[in-house]
Amino acid sequence: MLNSANKKYWWGLPALLLILGGFIFLQQQYSQAASNSSQQKIHKIIIAVPDLTASKNNSSGNLVVDHILLNRLFEKQFKAQHIEVEWRFFKGAGPAINEALVNKQADLAFVGDLAAIIGKANGIDTRLLAATGRHFEAYLGVIPHQNYTRLEQLKGKRIAIWQGTAVQLSFDRFLHSQGFSEKDFKIVNLDSSAMNAALAAKQIDAGWGLMSILALQHKGLVDIPFGSQNTPNHAGSAQSGLIARQEFIDQDPQVTQQIVDVLTQATQWVAQPSHREEAIMQAVKNAGYPLALYQQYLKDQDLGVLFSPLLDEEYLTYLQSGADVAFSSKLIKKQVNVRAWAEQRFIQSSTQKFAATGP
Repeated sequence: MLNSANKKYWWGLPALLLILGGFIFLQQQYSQAASNSSQQKIHKIIIAVPDLTASKNNSSGNLVVDHILLNRLFEKQFKAQHIEVEWRFFKGAGPAINEALVNKQADLAFVGDLAAIIGKANGIDTRLLAATGRHFEAYLGVIPHQNYTRLEQLKGKRIAIWQGTAVQLSFDRFLHSQGFSEKDFKIVNLDSSAMNAALAAKQIDAGWGLMSILALQHKGLVDIPFGSQNTPNHAGSAQSGLIARQEFIDQDPQVTQQIVDVLTQATQWVAQPSHREEAIMQAVKNAGYPLALYQQYLKDQDLGVLFSPLLDEEYLTYLQSGADVAFSSKLIKKQVNVRAWAEQRFIQSSTQKFAATGP
């Protein structure tokens, strides 16, 4: 009788072990899933920005980006989620930012068109999330009193540009529209500060740039005989945008959506005529450029158009033409399909959510 009972227990033991083993396996799987989920959660967002300041403060030079920075709009957005926001400013501008993206030292970047295009062409897995600027006018500053009236008068002259940045692409666009290329001139690679010093010392004949050229004109150090404002379709003007690593987007698309939402709302704030003066003064105090310079550069400009975040047909077409010029000028070795690169879903969602208006 006792043996019979023992046999019953022995027969039930394998089933008990099987159930126990299954429970342990499921618990391990759940723990692993929870661990993976914890690893995937975003705890910190690193934003790369070119440092275009003329003061001791960091500044993007962009009214909308500086508005977000100075008012800590990203930090406020993610505070409740315990997500840290770190801004990294790069004096080396686009090339340094691309290096940071490659090394995963940045998740997103507010960057000029050429740097973004070069990064994409070189295999950095980014997506274009939003526009942050269009039709930024550029100018050719020349040594005063030379009476240049035609671009061909400068053939063979020393012209400074900041290579690898939006300044170079805008210059190549301008030359292309006039039937010239960089080969027609002696190109000197200088950043804005070095170019300004070289022009002031008359060590070069000319320099191409954005607002910094106007600053030199204000001081009487250059004349401006040519610029993108004199060309059809703003040929030679610059663009900028917000890009993100695909891996970062995939990690938590909702975080990316929140970033684009903040950008959209900030753009709407800057675009309101009642905020125009305040938005400009924020940038003036932060970047250190004179108020008169910003007023001249932005004169008659609709800030809602200039800083529209929409990836609309006009923006994408001009960006594609820039990528094509970069390829034909051998600034990149691989062509870039801008429309395939653009990730429209985030800005479209923000547009619907906040009734954003385009240009």
